[in-house]
Amino acid sequence: MGGTSLGLAFSVFFACSVEAVEALTIVLAVGVTRSWRSTMTGVAAATVALAALTAGLGPALTALPIGALRVVVGGLLLVFGLQWLRKAILRGAGLKALHDEEAAFVQERQAAGAAGTVGGGFDGYSFTVAFKGVLLEGLEVVFIVLTFGANQHRVGLAAAAAGVAVALVVIAGIVVRGPLARVPENAMKFAVGVMLSAYGMFWGAEGAGAHWPAGDGALLAIIPITLLVSLGLVAAARRQATTRLRAERSAAQA
Repeated sequence: MGGTSLGLAFSVFFACSVEAVEALTIVLAVGVTRSWRSTMTGVAAATVALAALTAGLGPALTALPIGALRVVVGGLLLVFGLQWLRKAILRGAGLKALHDEEAAFVQERQAAGAAGTVGGGFDGYSFTVAFKGVLLEGLEVVFIVLTFGANQHRVGLAAAAAGVAVALVVIAGIVVRGPLARVPENAMKFAVGVMLSAYGMFWGAEGAGAHWPAGDGALLAIIPITLLVSLGLVAAARRQATTRLRAERSAAQA
């Protein structure tokens, strides 16, 4: 397995791990509070829908000309990656609250408890919330698998990496029997944002006709540069926030 394939597998693995942790929190909260049977039915229905979507879109993407495919994939990865990176930078600078799975679990349990009593049969609330949570988080997994996999014609490898990530998160959830609050999710989101943005720039430029020095080896420079720029933005935003807070305190004391 080459360096590009390893980068693909690790990027997909970490990105899908983040999404799986968030989906697990929703499923656990609804299942513990209301009905496990209806919750797992919702999970199964969402899984089938996602599998069908992957099977339908995968061949269609890989059939595109490689140049057009890389422009499309690069653009999508940039949009998606920069969105993750923006939130991660704001969290790193203290301008946005860190994502807390424990708090999210409590919030989901409170909402589930306030939805009324659970009857002896099928619970529509549990099914709907589990289906929606797994489907929405799963759509991001499908997007990551298809974009990374189709561009390298390695959809199988990307799907396998995603499957391993989801399986490990589920096993960890069963062992812990609660939300995975100790997972460094915010750090993982920062890393994933850097990886998606770097690959987006690389593949988008290639698709547009650019030729990177050293070919795939250029990623060894693009990824660290993207990381350093992002860390610089965190430091700059943190300094700006500190300066603004001091100015507000000075104005209040005047």
